[in-house]
Amino acid sequence: MELVTKLEILADAAKYDASCASSGAIRRSSVGGRGIGSTEGMGICHSYTPDGRCVSLLKILLTNACIYDCAYCINRLSSNVRRARFTVEEVVQLTLDFYARNYIEGLFLSSGIVKSPDHTMGELVEVARQLREQHDFRGYIHLKTIPDAAPELLADAGRYADRLSVNVELPQTESLQRLAPEKNEQTIRFAMAQLRTHIDETKDAERARPVSSLTPKPPAKPAFVVTGQSTQLIVGADDANDRQIVALAARLYASYGLTRIYYSAFSPIPDASKRLPLAAPPLQRESRLYQSDWLLRHYGFTVDELLPADRPQLALSIDPKLAWAVAHPEYFPLDVNRAPREALLRVPGFGRKTVERIVRSRRVRAIRSTDLKAFGAQSVKALPFIVLPDCRPDARSFEKLQAKISLASSAGSAPQLELYA
Repeated sequence: MELVTKLEILADAAKYDASCASSGAIRRSSVGGRGIGSTEGMGICHSYTPDGRCVSLLKILLTNACIYDCAYCINRLSSNVRRARFTVEEVVQLTLDFYARNYIEGLFLSSGIVKSPDHTMGELVEVARQLREQHDFRGYIHLKTIPDAAPELLADAGRYADRLSVNVELPQTESLQRLAPEKNEQTIRFAMAQLRTHIDETKDAERARPVSSLTPKPPAKPAFVVTGQSTQLIVGADDANDRQIVALAARLYASYGLTRIYYSAFSPIPDASKRLPLAAPPLQRESRLYQSDWLLRHYGFTVDELLPADRPQLALSIDPKLAWAVAHPEYFPLDVNRAPREALLRVPGFGRKTVERIVRSRRVRAIRSTDLKAFGAQSVKALPFIVLPDCRPDARSFEKLQAKISLASSAGSAPQLELYA
């Protein structure tokens, strides 16, 4: 099979994996004549560096052949798709050639499992090793790891990659057993725990290094995954509700120190199993889960606040922060010039940067409504919930907003279609 045909098949097969972003990667560059590649350059891509610049990644599978038969995966053993397989050398050369043509700045590499988890993981690691050691490639590398692989292979992967990910896949244990019987939840969690241990050890070693230039530095330990690990949850392939998904995400962040969780809306696949739903969930549901995830990590919200037990689904028509604010009128209106930072973060239309600007500026002068736009706030969304020297919301307008949102929320939060109808 020609290389271009392999590339067409294996690049298309990789599109179902959402966990692909280079944010947080260590800054490396070949500027100055050393090495090849960069994690900092501008490109035609779908991922971003820590400072927000766009970075292109070659996103492919090593092979779409697989000995596992996960019902939700288009590359499952029983799937009737065209199969292809790269050699290690082909992936290395493709990465270098694409970089030389200024198409990419990094590599995202995953694979179906061939022969055994150890064999496949060994080939993934070998790609990264050759790029780093033989070609001095300094661009971003993300490897999708295989939980069943030997611990030594996971450790080796971490020495060459910027990020590793272990996909949890499904939010319910029963669903994983039913739809992916070859996979084991405990094995997945054990692999994630191993990665966290390595990451924490590397961070501890960095902190222990002497700061003074007069003190001899100890031998540098091989750096492990600098930017951490991530995972992916498939949304809509089983009957898990949003509360179950968000609660699992909170536990994963707390237990394994994940850098990020990706939510991927289930997409019906050809020749699908009868165990899968007939239709995809609304894409808006995926968006609302990402918003809830962000509120958990950066805005101080809890799972019970966003999704109480009696309302386990996120409203599709409004964002979760606005939904919480409307449901808690006792919390508002907030005096922007007096409220603590933690309270301002809960105001709809206020992001983290907006709040930081407000807190800094109000030390020297009172904030007025005309300042909000300059601070990056969404004024229309925020004004019903705040008090300013020249602006105060009235109770009637807030009640109208509540009624409007309540009606929209009721219409937009229909439950997912029955899976087995």
